[in-house]
Amino acid sequence: MTSPDPHPSHPASWYAATAGIPPAFSPLKADIRADVAIVGGGYTGLSAALHLARAGVDVVLLEAGRVGAGASGRNGGQIHTGQRRDQSYLEGAVGREDARKMWELAQEAKSLLRALVIDHSIECDWTDGLIHAAHKPALVEEDHAYARHLRDAYGYQDITPLSREEVRALVASDAYHGGTLDKGGGHLHPLKLAFGLAGAAAGAGARLFEGTRALSFAEDASGVRIRTSGGHTLTADRLLECGDGLMDGLDRRVDAHVMSIANYIAATEPLGERGAALITNNAAVADSRFVVNYFRLSPDKRLLFGGGESYRPGLRSNIPEFVRPYMLRIFPQLADVRIDFGWGGLLGLTMSRNPFVRRLSERVLVAAGYSGQGVLLAPLFGKILAEAVAGDMARLDVLSRFPVPAFPGGPLMRYPLLVAGLSYYALRDRL
Repeated sequence: MTSPDPHPSHPASWYAATAGIPPAFSPLKADIRADVAIVGGGYTGLSAALHLARAGVDVVLLEAGRVGAGASGRNGGQIHTGQRRDQSYLEGAVGREDARKMWELAQEAKSLLRALVIDHSIECDWTDGLIHAAHKPALVEEDHAYARHLRDAYGYQDITPLSREEVRALVASDAYHGGTLDKGGGHLHPLKLAFGLAGAAAGAGARLFEGTRALSFAEDASGVRIRTSGGHTLTADRLLECGDGLMDGLDRRVDAHVMSIANYIAATEPLGERGAALITNNAAVADSRFVVNYFRLSPDKRLLFGGGESYRPGLRSNIPEFVRPYMLRIFPQLADVRIDFGWGGLLGLTMSRNPFVRRLSERVLVAAGYSGQGVLLAPLFGKILAEAVAGDMARLDVLSRFPVPAFPGGPLMRYPLLVAGLSYYALRDRL
C-alpha cells in the first residue's frame, strides 16, 4: 500500500520528534523580484542561499513544503568519504586528473560541513566513524584493496581494513565478513542540520518562503519568471534548481537525468546498554548491498535502521512492518524490540549514481541526483552554484564532467525501465 507524499511537511519521524521544529517561514504572497531564485529548501538550496546572501546577493528561496521536509530531513544522516562513486571508478570514467579534483572537492565538502556546523552553532549530534561492511566474502578483499588505494594514491590515512573478527567485534551481527572503518566519516542529525542552515541563510539576508511550490518557469532576455502555487510570480536574473528528487515536472532537462526512489528508516524504542552493544564504537554502518542496509545509534540509544527501497509512486504506509524484516536479517536478536517510528522519503537518483550538476542555460543551473551522498556533498555543491552565479565557473565545470546519461525510454518508459533495472540488482543482493 502506498500513499502520495509530496513532502509538504515533516513526517512523524524520530528526527522531527527531537529536532525542535522552528516557526514556519511565510508563503509567497505577492509578485517579487530578486537577483537569484532558488527552488528547493534542502541542503543544496539552503547552502546556496547562505553563500549568496553572505556575498550581498538578493536571493529568494522557494520551498514547496517546510525547509528540510524532503530528503535533507529524512535521510540516514551518514557522512561518507568521497563522491558517490569510488575513486577507482572515477579514474576510469573521467581520468586521473579530474578524479583527483573530485576527491579534493569531496574532502573540501567534509571540511565545509564541519565549518558550517561550528560557525553557526548547529547542534546536530555529529559523531565520527563509519563502517563499510561486506555482506559477501568475495567483497572483503575489494574493500581492503580500495582502502590501500586511497592511502597510496590519495594520501588518505583515516580508513582501516577490517577482518571478519574485527567487524564482528564492532557490529553485533553475523551478516558481515569484513570491511573497513573510516574515521573520517561519521553521522549526524540531518533535520537539525537543515534547520541550522535555514536559520543561517535567513540571518544572512536570504528571503525564504515555505508552502510555495514552483510550478513552471520561462526564460527570456529580462530574466527567469517562476510561476508559483499561490498564483504569484518570482522574477530573477538566475535560477538555481536545487530540489533533487522532488522537481519532477519542473524542467525536462533535469527530469531526463534525475528520478526519485523511495527509501525507508525505522527507529526502535530506546535500547540502553543493549543498543550500545549493537555498534560498540558508535559508528555509522553501511553495507555492500546494492539496496544498502544502513544503521546507527541515536543519542538516546535507539537503533536507526534504513533498509528497503520501493520503485513505485508514493510512499508506503506500513513502514515499520516493511523495514523490520531487513533489520532482523542483520540483528535477529531484536525480534522482541518495539519500533517507535517509521518514515520514508524520496531521493534523487541518476543512472550512473553521479550527481547531475550542470549549467542548463545562461540563466539556469542545477545540482541534483546525489543518489544517497547528499549529506556530504550538497552543502558544498550549493556553495559551488553560488560561485558560478558570481562568475566563477571553474568548479562547476569540473562537476559537469561527471558522466550522467539520460534514463532510457523517454517520458513514457523511463520509469518502468528504471524499476526493471533496480529490481534486477536488488535480486542479486539475495543471491
